[in-house]
Parts: sequence; structure tokens; C-alpha cells
Amino acid sequence: MEKQPLFTGVCTALVTPFRQGKVDEGALRRLIRRQLEAGVPALAVCGTTGESSTLQDDEWERVLACSLETAGGDAVIIAGTGTNDLRHTLHRAHRAAALGADAQLVVTPYYNKTTQQGLIQYYSRLAGYTALPILMYNVPGRTGLNMLPETAARLAEHPQIIGIKEAGGNLNQLAALTQICDLPVYCGSDELNAPSLRLGAQGVISVVSNLIPAEMARLCGAPGAAADAMQRQWMPLIKALFAETNPAPVKAALHLMGLCSDEVRLPLVRVQPETLHRLRSLLPEGVYA
Repeated sequence: MEKQPLFTGVCTALVTPFRQGKVDEGALRRLIRRQLEAGVPALAVCGTTGESSTLQDDEWERVLACSLETAGGDAVIIAGTGTNDLRHTLHRAHRAAALGADAQLVVTPYYNKTTQQGLIQYYSRLAGYTALPILMYNVPGRTGLNMLPETAARLAEHPQIIGIKEAGGNLNQLAALTQICDLPVYCGSDELNAPSLRLGAQGVISVVSNLIPAEMARLCGAPGAAADAMQRQWMPLIKALFAETNPAPVKAALHLMGLCSDEVRLPLVRVQPETLHRLRSLLPEGVYA
């Protein structure tokens, strides 16, 4: 029997705003309040879009604590705990649970590039040693490793594993997941939001909803033809957000909107002028500071 979804609709993969090398808590709170006002039911913090790989553990904890405090129970808070070291992931999982996160988002281990059996052992060990529910996160374009649907189906047997974010950009794989895997599936590729929902995804974990949260919430709740129309409407902006490595473009757009700095941490860099011009031309009217 398929497990109950942690949320349905849109979850924003939130950026981590920086200013002069430090986490900008004021901007983070503004971003979260804007998401709540738009009716977004869930936020993923300290994930790929949150530049988790460059956050020191104390910064990671502060971002999570600030997010939980600001949301005040009005949105599900999912903490990105995944690393390529089981011990470090376990440490973050325990801290996320202690701070009060609702669940954890655990990316497949990057760089190590393990096997499918290695993935089964990694997630099984993590699930056995933490009480915090796990959303697995498959993003082969970042990790160089693809979790197969059959592997996800095996891992779905563990009660602590409650869903999967599928960000492979492959509708065939997402469709297979919804067919053979007793887990809620969430689309992690904005360009596939509407078709993924039609194929059985419970929701989306979105980058573009940093900019247009209410619009993405409406897309997720719309019937097929209307959702398709919204997908087409926002596709140019979605493509622009991935013209350079995420989250540099979405931070540039948020900066244009007056919501936070466009600062990213090396090895990421600010976007090129042509990308900035493209974003400026595509942002909805009335969003500028």
C-alpha cells in the first residue's frame, strides 16, 4: 500500500541567502514569509538550491533553526541532510530531528559513485539509525549516479523512507517509479512539473517557486489542460533559471526582485550579463523592488 504523502502540491527548494560571506538571516526570513503568504505548504532548506555542500555545520544548523522558527508550523520543513559520507549524514539527521524538522531530504551519495547495492545499504543504514522520515533524492546530473526504480522499490519497504524526489529529467523513469514503487514521488525538474503530476507525482520540489510561489501552487492544483498551459507560460523563465548552474540564476532573479543578494559561494559564481538580461526580461511585471 502506498505511503501517505508528507505534502501535496508545491514544495519550494529554498535558496540560502548570503551577504558578505555569511548567511543573511533577515533575507532568509523574508523569503520564507513570502512563501507562506503564497500558500506554499512545504519548504526544502539546505538542499542543492540551498548550497548545502558549502554550508559549515553551524551554518547549516542556523539556517534550519531560522527556517523552523520563521515558518512556525505553517509549512512542512524538510532539511537537506544528505552528504557523501554516511557518518556526516547521520550527524545532520540527528541534529535535524533535534531541531524539529518534519523530514529529511537525502541525496544519493555524490562523487563516491556507488552501486545500486551500495545505495540500498546506505539508505537502509540511515533509516535504521534515525527517527526522522527520509525523502530520497535522485539527481544524477549532480551526482553522476542514477537510483533505478527497482532500487527505490526495495527501499520503500523501510517504514522510515516516505518518498522520493526524482530529478533525473526523465519522464519514463518517473512513470516507472509511480507504477512499481509504493512511495509518493515528487518531481524535482521544473520543466516537467505538469506532465509529472499527470503521471502520478504527488507534488513538485521546485526552484522556480522561489520566484513565483503562488503561480506554482496554482499549477499543482490545476486540472491537466490548465496545468499544461501554465507550464508553457513559465517555461522560458524555467529554462533561464538553468542557463547556468543552479542556484546562481535564481539568486540573480531574487536580487532583481529586491529579496536577497545574488551572492553565491565558490566554486559557483554570479551569472553572466547575458543571463541577467534574460532573467530581467522574463520576470513577471510588478515583482521588482
